[in-house]
Amino acid sequence: MLIVRRVWHKLVRSSTPRFLYPYPAPALLKAPKLPFTGYTNNSINIKIETKVGWRLFSSQALADGGMSDRIVDVPLAQTGEGIAECELLKWFVKEGDEVEDFQPLCEVQSDKATIEITSRYKGKVAQFQYVPGDIVKVGETLLKMVVEGAQVPPQKHDVTENIISHCSEGEVNKSKTCGVLSTPAVRHLGKQYDINLNDVHGSGKDGRVLKEDIIKHAIQKGIIKDSSGFENADSGDQFLRGEEDYSYVPAELGSHHGDKTIPLRGFQRTMVKTMSMAAKVPHFHYVEEINCDALVELKESFQNNNTEPGVKHTFLPSLIKSLSVAISKYPWINSRFNEDSMEVILKGSHNIGIAMATPSGLVVPNIKNVQSLSILEITKELSRLQQLALANKLNPEDITGGTITLSNIGAIGGKFGAPILNLPELAIIAIGRIQKVAHFADDGNAYPASVMTVNIGADHRVLDGATVARFCNEWKQLIEKPELLMLLMR
Repeated sequence: MLIVRRVWHKLVRSSTPRFLYPYPAPALLKAPKLPFTGYTNNSINIKIETKVGWRLFSSQALADGGMSDRIVDVPLAQTGEGIAECELLKWFVKEGDEVEDFQPLCEVQSDKATIEITSRYKGKVAQFQYVPGDIVKVGETLLKMVVEGAQVPPQKHDVTENIISHCSEGEVNKSKTCGVLSTPAVRHLGKQYDINLNDVHGSGKDGRVLKEDIIKHAIQKGIIKDSSGFENADSGDQFLRGEEDYSYVPAELGSHHGDKTIPLRGFQRTMVKTMSMAAKVPHFHYVEEINCDALVELKESFQNNNTEPGVKHTFLPSLIKSLSVAISKYPWINSRFNEDSMEVILKGSHNIGIAMATPSGLVVPNIKNVQSLSILEITKELSRLQQLALANKLNPEDITGGTITLSNIGAIGGKFGAPILNLPELAIIAIGRIQKVAHFADDGNAYPASVMTVNIGADHRVLDGATVARFCNEWKQLIEKPELLMLLMR
């Protein structure tokens, strides 16, 4: 009794300015309720309630760590204009980790770029709400954090055992894992087999649902017939590292080379949307052959006189620069069409996009203001974009604002391709590989020539064949006689 009285006096003295407030409580009092499991060792679990006027307050929050310590939701912030959702690629932290302000938490990929999400708080990671591969809508909670000072056990499992999601009836109907103790790996497994975790009997501590519980439930419901394929599956922290795990395949399917369903993510989802839209636009294509003998000699000269070891000269920068010069004479090629107002916008900047095949899918970063860059500057910028694209680290600025696209299909193979527009651009150019072919001079003698085939795809709502043909003739002349660039370059 003496101990209780002393604790009571201490609480009253320290909390009177906060609790004895006969008006709606300030935001500081809105601390989430944690399941309090009592003090360890020989300490006492004390819960004291005080009633002031018509408000009922509890000292339970103080016993759980103080009114200033609370669980906060860390949502997926708006990562760019027009972006409604992102794919979670990987976590940089684990549940129970200490996190500093602005420390990277995870990496997500939108339709436009890969972005790191940083912490706005200093504290501990309490619970993940998603695992890598999940699609997260903007504004939804990525994870829960306990702000600095909260008494959160350092072990990962202890943290998740003491954090339970309190959901309303409406939220329960939307979420199949709400209020269920489980790890992200287990929730991912349940989601894969469309199992409501609330229906699964948890055999772990405090009713925690384990991987074995999901498998047993799936067998009982007839979802899978054999659990042997799961026995050696590692349900550790591979999801924290962002690695994909397709080991959850029933044994009878794996032995017969069954089908595999792979969801489209990131840039692949973007391609589905953009190509579906582009298919509704009337296209026409214009094909031409260009003699690249002078271009080959120019590239060799650049490489032989190269004074920067980190720079590798290729054909593409010269093609990009000559394309920009040709656009200056035919600006309609570098324009956009506003169908609502029936207006054409001639773009002043030549932001030339380069289609790149990456492990994450097709992406089209663009080189900004090519009309103001030298061939060497274009070479360096192209190298930077290629490295970022391969590492899946392109910024939103790198892949937005393009005005025309160049697709170098010849770098992989093929004479030429029939490209589809990269809307809202009005033209796209596919370049085939440069190959030696026999040409005939005016006197009938044959000679070898380095020839490249180009195919220009154009929006026939705005551009006509004559305009594209004249533009292509101008570009062809600049490629076959690159010395003319000296006259036209600023």
